[in-house]
Amino acid sequence: DVLPSPEGPVPSVTITEIRQYLRSKGIPFHDGYSCLHIPSLFTAGREDQPPAASAPYRLFIDKTTGSFLCTATLAEGTWQDFQANVELQHRGIPPDSSEEEEEDMWRAREDARRIWERALPLCDLLDEDETNETKAMFGINRVTDATLKRFGVRYLRTAESLVFPWFSPRDATLKGLKLLRVEKKGDTIAYVEETLPRFDSYRNLFGLPLIGRRDTELVLTGWELDSLALHQATGVASLALPRGSTSLPPALLPYLEQFKRITLWLGEDLRSWEAAKLFARKLSLKRCSLVRPGNLQPRPLEALNQGLNLTKILRAALPASHKSIVSFRQLREEVFGELVNSEQVAGIKWARFPELNKLLKGHRRGELTVFTGPTGSGKTTFISEYALDLCMQGVCTLWGSFEISNIRLAKIMLTQFATQRLDDKLELYDEWADRFEDLPLYFMTFHGQQNIKAVIDTMQHAVYMYDITHVVVDNLQFMMGHEHLSVDR
Repeated sequence: DVLPSPEGPVPSVTITEIRQYLRSKGIPFHDGYSCLHIPSLFTAGREDQPPAASAPYRLFIDKTTGSFLCTATLAEGTWQDFQANVELQHRGIPPDSSEEEEEDMWRAREDARRIWERALPLCDLLDEDETNETKAMFGINRVTDATLKRFGVRYLRTAESLVFPWFSPRDATLKGLKLLRVEKKGDTIAYVEETLPRFDSYRNLFGLPLIGRRDTELVLTGWELDSLALHQATGVASLALPRGSTSLPPALLPYLEQFKRITLWLGEDLRSWEAAKLFARKLSLKRCSLVRPGNLQPRPLEALNQGLNLTKILRAALPASHKSIVSFRQLREEVFGELVNSEQVAGIKWARFPELNKLLKGHRRGELTVFTGPTGSGKTTFISEYALDLCMQGVCTLWGSFEISNIRLAKIMLTQFATQRLDDKLELYDEWADRFEDLPLYFMTFHGQQNIKAVIDTMQHAVYMYDITHVVVDNLQFMMGHEHLSVDR
């Protein structure tokens, strides 16, 4: 994913400009939490759509970026695309909402369909022992067959994976899949996920087809199995984010507009807690509550397995919006949580640099680390591996390389990722490139001296779009220009 370059940046638009434009064109709108709601431009004259009166406001415009999504037809685009469609309609030309899908997307959906047809519902496995063993492997002994069937979960025997479907909200066709398998490394168990299509095109809110139009309360989880457990134990509407607590893509916000109250219960560690606070800002703080991780408040599946009261945990969720002035009494529980989880508070540890962990303890949000050294001492080589280490642990990373090109930087990082030179092993390139592509890693396209405001704007855009939590700037002299250094070092 390439972010806007200084030569042709995406023109920014403010919410005031959006409102003024809609009023000037006589388009009615309703002010939502994260989006403006308007009647769809794409449903007129379509026989498969319900009459406008039953659901008039089906098109959503993101208040921050101006991008739009029509939930009735799945047409989407930028603010400029929206304006172009409005102009076409005013001239009597119907907008084209049926652009041909890219070939690789079509191929991914075909692969997903074939896997889906080979997978079986767990209750249809012939051997009851196999069913129980499979459930035990994924820790879902207490999840009933009725719950699994309701959410459409299947099992692919050949890959020993649970299969979670992604159905189109428009016509219930299969758009993609997530496969979940268990890997044992010694005594530890790791869950490995794979999506079709690839993660940047995988926009499934698992559980969406079960949401009714009248549902006003929702629990957002970071894992499909947590949504199963939550719904079974409490009966509340529950959705799982496609990439867990890593990111909340803005393209999903329109589907969350109908809810007056959203509780975020993303996991049981401090990273999930930090992510919940970040996502709440995107969703509008006033309607969000957060379940704080703790011994008596583990993730929903673990809570179900321990026989805890999930409804009680939901009722104890904290409002996301803090008042401007608080007393220690209100902070008391959070301070205790930091003392109990002092290792997690220290940050995300580096896997490749144990000595660095002794110095910095870990990567923490909101902190600035400066690496200095003479030309050619290896700063860029070291920092690329330092950032890659975190990125491989799910830390969304944005690179601003002002000194060397992104191609050369990506080549360095890919070599470090594969831990081998690929020059003389080109047959392995695609395999490693596919795995590298799945990392939450983004590059700014600036090069050489830049206007600092343009760089900051691009960073802010990246934080909103991709939930970036780690920004690397290489290096400050190239970013600011040499003449600035004497003024304000």
